[in-house]
Amino acid sequence: MEDQANSKNIILNYGLYLGVIGIIVHLALWATGNVFTLQWVNSVISFVTMIVFIVIGIKQFKGINSGFISWGQGVKIGLGITMISAVIAVVYTLLFTNIIEPTFQQQAMDFQAKAWEDAGLTSDQIEASVAMAEKFNSPAIVSAMILAFSAFVGFVFSAIIAAIMKKSEEETY
Repeated sequence: MEDQANSKNIILNYGLYLGVIGIIVHLALWATGNVFTLQWVNSVISFVTMIVFIVIGIKQFKGINSGFISWGQGVKIGLGITMISAVIAVVYTLLFTNIIEPTFQQQAMDFQAKAWEDAGLTSDQIEASVAMAEKFNSPAIVSAMILAFSAFVGFVFSAIIAAIMKKSEEETY
């Protein structure tokens, strides 16, 4: 039971840190006017920090657990950290797009339409693409996509990291 309480604290703490870092990066890009042009920076920082916090969380749990951790425990911790962060991202996204910058979705759509135009798409193709993209911009769908993508990426990273960091009592003999 002691390990369960410790894993919950690790998951909550590092999930919160990961979520807050994501918010800070997004706000910094938004404040500098680079939120669309430097979206790749946000993605790179998100993936790197996710990996770092999963490693730190698993390592901390392993230290508390006398140096042992199973693959399943590692995945649980990593995926837990990722999903706490994802819930924070969903709440932030809803607040950002409805209160802080209500025109953000339209700005994003305009930016994307310009990129499609620069890529040589016809106006009919752009209109069809915009219409399709707008169908996926409802709060429920955006929230579900954030959670699903985070769960997938979090599982993949957690599974790999947990496989590398696992150590059972049988391995020590």
